[in-house]
Amino acid sequence: MGKITGLGGTFLRANDPAALYTWYEKHLGLKKSEGGFIFPAKAEKGSLVVAFFPRKSEYFPPSQPAMLNFQVDDLDSLLDGLIAAGVKVDPKREDYGYGRFGWFTDPEGNRVELWQASAD
Repeated sequence: MGKITGLGGTFLRANDPAALYTWYEKHLGLKKSEGGFIFPAKAEKGSLVVAFFPRKSEYFPPSQPAMLNFQVDDLDSLLDGLIAAGVKVDPKREDYGYGRFGWFTDPEGNRVELWQASAD
């Protein structure tokens, strides 16, 4: 029998997909291709996680069915750049043995998590 070898993508609904792509390109430096934003396997710095949260979890807004988590190479500079651009950034930053985390809200109100994997 075949087996799952990884995650193939994340798909979210948007009120204005074109505008949201443009915003992510401008503020996060992503480059859109025909299928969306593509992250080559060699660019990954940490493991890819699929996690299930209770429907009433407050980790991200219960009204939001999914949350994006992007791997980053410099959490502080990216979040500081978003703040300078007027983006709503959660002032909380968390550190764990496996990395650092921060959050922002995109133009459609989605809470997005950023993760800088630990060097280990």
